[in-house]
Amino acid sequence: MPKVKVKRKSTFIDMTAMCDVTVLLLTFFMLTSTFIKKEPVQVSTPSSVSERKIPDVNILSVLIDPDGRIFMSMDRQEDIRNVLKKVGEDYKVDFTPEELKKFSLLPSFGLPVSATQKFLTLQQEQMDAVLTAEGGIPRDSTDNQFKHWITHARAVNPDFRIAIKADKSTPYEHIRGVMNDLRDLRENKYNLITSLKAGTSADAALGLDKSH
Repeated sequence: MPKVKVKRKSTFIDMTAMCDVTVLLLTFFMLTSTFIKKEPVQVSTPSSVSERKIPDVNILSVLIDPDGRIFMSMDRQEDIRNVLKKVGEDYKVDFTPEELKKFSLLPSFGLPVSATQKFLTLQQEQMDAVLTAEGGIPRDSTDNQFKHWITHARAVNPDFRIAIKADKSTPYEHIRGVMNDLRDLRENKYNLITSLKAGTSADAALGLDKSH
């Protein structure tokens, strides 16, 4: 008796619908994700139970590492350019349009004004290394450049909201010094960035704050 031949079926699977879904999901995550700015030093913030999120715009961030070094960042390039220009005028440093533009592209900054022009001639990797090893905005009694940055930042953008981010091992005297400078400038409203107590997400991603 002759064998019955089973008709072969095509194994082709139409992946068009799956590709469409994948592209839509990728587009969704790209548009809704918040990118974390690269910071010159890594800090581990103290924990708190506060769950209030700071805004995504008009934020003036002040980063304090365990050694008390201060770094800053702003969320608008135009503000960064204008503030650097005004701080440069205070210290008789005339920045070119190219230098102002390059500086405005930095995710964070923190050097004496007198060293900034030379710093801007470096390549990106060299700039990162210099910030990590030698960075820090001066705020000593003879040359408190930190106050100049805050003063001009407020003049350029009155809507700035100050957010202080310090490592949990940073001595309190360093944090108190920054707070005293803000108080001298009548900046009595700011946020302390913390990580969620008993949580696992990084504070920079959560954007949690503790208001004062």
